[in-house]
Amino acid sequence: MEALNNWKEETGDSVKYAQQHLANERTYLAWIRTSISIVGVGFLTTSLHFTIKINANEYIHIVAICLGIFACFVGFIIGGLATFQYSRKRKEIQDGIFNPSNRCIFITSSLFSILIFIIFMYLSFLLFL
Repeated sequence: MEALNNWKEETGDSVKYAQQHLANERTYLAWIRTSISIVGVGFLTTSLHFTIKINANEYIHIVAICLGIFACFVGFIIGGLATFQYSRKRKEIQDGIFNPSNRCIFITSSLFSILIFIIFMYLSFLLFL
């Protein structure tokens, strides 16, 4: 009988936080979709650059390659951070605590800023060289 009462308590806690767990899963899946999209943008930019061959400048080729590699790197890092945050938030929800994720937000914002800067450089070289 004691085991049944313990099982009911554990089930009650899980149901109690079900909405938070589902929101955590949706957030995780959104970050995974974002990381896949970033990798796709990197591949698309690089493949289109070398397929269309708009400009044969050596600097533009280097920036296009760097853009593709860095976009894949950013997508991989964001996927890793999303998995880490999902696991951490899952434990925090079960423990009933909340710790904001300042470091992950700072890292993600920094990587996006660098990626946007590389895209800006690529477009500048493409248009003005």
